[in-house]
Amino acid sequence: MDEQVDLDRFESRRSTAYANRGMVATSQPLAAEAGLEILRDGGNAFDAAVATAATLNVVEPTSTGLGGDVFALYRTADGEVGAMRSCGPAPEGATIDRVREALESHDDPSAYYPESRGYAVDGDADADELEMPFLGPHAVTVPGTARGWELTVAELGRKSLGEVLEPAIEYATEGYPVSPVIAHHWSGAERLFTDDHAREAYLFDGESPDPGQTVRLPELGESLRKIAERGADVVYEGEIADAIVEEIQSAGGFMTHDDLAGFEPEFVDPVSTTYNGVEVYELPPNNQGLIALEALNVAEEIGAGDHPYDSPERIHAFAEATKLAFVDGHHYVTDPAFEEIPPLESKSYARERARAIGETPISNPEIGVPNANAEDADTVLLTVGDEEGNLVSYINSRFAGFGSGLVAGDTGIALQNRGASFSLDPDHPNSLEPGKRPFHTLVPAVAKLDEDDWMAFGVMGGYMQPQGHVQVLSNLVDYGMTPQEALDAPRWRYREDGTLGVEERLPSKAKLARKGHDVGVLPPVMFGGAQLVRRTDGTLSGATEPRKDGVAIGY
Repeated sequence: MDEQVDLDRFESRRSTAYANRGMVATSQPLAAEAGLEILRDGGNAFDAAVATAATLNVVEPTSTGLGGDVFALYRTADGEVGAMRSCGPAPEGATIDRVREALESHDDPSAYYPESRGYAVDGDADADELEMPFLGPHAVTVPGTARGWELTVAELGRKSLGEVLEPAIEYATEGYPVSPVIAHHWSGAERLFTDDHAREAYLFDGESPDPGQTVRLPELGESLRKIAERGADVVYEGEIADAIVEEIQSAGGFMTHDDLAGFEPEFVDPVSTTYNGVEVYELPPNNQGLIALEALNVAEEIGAGDHPYDSPERIHAFAEATKLAFVDGHHYVTDPAFEEIPPLESKSYARERARAIGETPISNPEIGVPNANAEDADTVLLTVGDEEGNLVSYINSRFAGFGSGLVAGDTGIALQNRGASFSLDPDHPNSLEPGKRPFHTLVPAVAKLDEDDWMAFGVMGGYMQPQGHVQVLSNLVDYGMTPQEALDAPRWRYREDGTLGVEERLPSKAKLARKGHDVGVLPPVMFGGAQLVRRTDGTLSGATEPRKDGVAIGY
């Protein structure tokens, strides 16, 4: 089936979905249905979240996988707001000097720097001048997904890991038809994958699938089956661990069995602030959560949400608040075990920063990203609510598409390139160090809008994530939009190069340019993927990203 889809246009209408028993919102319909199946079968929101995430590993393998990391922000039925972080560090053998030596000795280091991501690297480039590799073995950090899934269901769910993995295993082994947006992103695998086993795992006669084409991923299905039967340890201490280590070391990387076996996920306390009366919870560093909170605080301080919705003043105010938050976040946010991080979420800090905002854009703010190619990374986000009152925002990613370009042997597990967020500058806060976790883009979120009005939400997509949080929250809180309207509304995004990206349908883009912004129109796929489930007085509502393939579905 060869269906031509114009991804720059979406004109069909969606309504907010409502239900009483359960609700799942995510970027692929089969995955949403898998989560709903678990809810119908007696599982709670946490069981459904893992089932949905695991199914996305199969039906949306372009953006997530067992070779990546996973995070959760949740509110339990008894009122606890908590967070789970499962992201692995750099190998103990990974140092700046060793990576530079590897680059220096490589026949063609440009293989680590894809032109499609904006690199233009001479094959004879000096290793001291290169950024952290974007592809290849040195970009791979310890994957956190399998142990994160296992911890989620063991501590918060009602079902076994094996039970919640059943839908994913079935789709991987029996097959499923590929949806249009995912087929579009899958096409990049034709250039990315060069090893035979990677191409065998994810290409079909050397080609990516068309929309509607039924595919099977039997190797990935077998890995999921092993995890279901024997637990996550098979990924960290068993034969899957052997395959991961062999893959990375044979390509010149430094990961060892000890790096994998020593990894454990963790529950952490969320960080929070209030925005115009709404309490917003985010993950603490090493994530972008503080960036979202600082941007909201600065926006509140300058009254960004008081401007008419279609006015350029509104977008100017929110974009400038976001710009300052990025400057601070990219300067300070790192692994807190290695650096002390100031309270960027504080109101007093925001009051000081807000003084820098005027009628014209702040110029040359020195965003300071460790790796500019981290800006447009890909991931998946899902949100789930159940009738008991549990809500969870769950986010699972390999960073950029299929990740590093490496697939671990015959496991079907594509390994992440999250290590590309490190810097090879030893003075940078996110400099590469052994055992250090990289700056992480993944930020699920929860918000309390009223005493019995909570929502789990998020907006996936690299550096779009915190500014997506700001826009969705403001749409709901300042402008009274319904959940689906808040996700449908046209978006903007501040870019690392100083430009202000906007969607074509944004009404005030010409006026923004006259205010001094360097405005550029970007296609809808550049503005992230939002998902939202809200529980108000016992009724669940759900909304899904119109720029993706997904649904919000309940019962």
